[in-house]
Amino acid sequence: MIIDTHIHAYPDKIAERVISKLTATADCPHCTDGTIGGARELLAKCGIDRGVLLPIATKPEQQTSINNWAAAQNHGSIISFGSVHPYAQDAVEELDRIRELGLKGVKLHNDYQGVFIFDDRCKPIYKRCEELGLPIVFHMGYDPVSPVVHRAMPYDLIEICENYPKLTVIGAHMGGNYAWEAVYKYIAGIRNLYFDVAFVAKDIEFELFKAIVSKHGFDRILYASDLPWSDPQEELELIEKLPCTDAEREQILHKNAERVLRL
Repeated sequence: MIIDTHIHAYPDKIAERVISKLTATADCPHCTDGTIGGARELLAKCGIDRGVLLPIATKPEQQTSINNWAAAQNHGSIISFGSVHPYAQDAVEELDRIRELGLKGVKLHNDYQGVFIFDDRCKPIYKRCEELGLPIVFHMGYDPVSPVVHRAMPYDLIEICENYPKLTVIGAHMGGNYAWEAVYKYIAGIRNLYFDVAFVAKDIEFELFKAIVSKHGFDRILYASDLPWSDPQEELELIEKLPCTDAEREQILHKNAERVLRL
């Protein structure tokens, strides 16, 4: 069993336009056409059983339609999260609807949403997710859409994890894209915090990767790719290189995800 806990896809009618725009912004190749069908096909080709779809409400008025679309994809090999925008007046109420729709958690991308992770308007979202048992995946660290201003950095997670101790927090991109030294120093070892390995295989120094995993614990690392922006095989190979037991590798590949997602 393999569960990819971090994939992206877009509604068919806009997928080509979105992929073209994001490819130009990030100067990054893509490995699917951006559609949910393309995601399902690549997951199957790579031998991955389930993929966790992480939509992003980049504007307050988008959250309802995005969550409706995510719910429609939530079957077969796809497990869907929802998203809210912290500036939406009904963001907290939408969290209840996310739970009712059967979506497994919430994705926030502070750079695309233009909101710092420590903004007071985010706090009611964190609290309600804690109450509802909805994990939150945060994009952490650098993103090419905001190359100078970084709205969610590793040390920002310390306060969130302390203030919401029953909230399951997932720091994407190994806790902070291109800020992995800070991840190791400040946040590795926090118990209600998970790291996913999405889009790290190309750039992370392997010795630092091993050190973070060792300090944080094999039971708090999630296999992920960031499909279509990374070929899932690259992150699988990264996990395969880890010096660990088969049982520890299984934790990363699926058992931790099964616990977080309550599968």
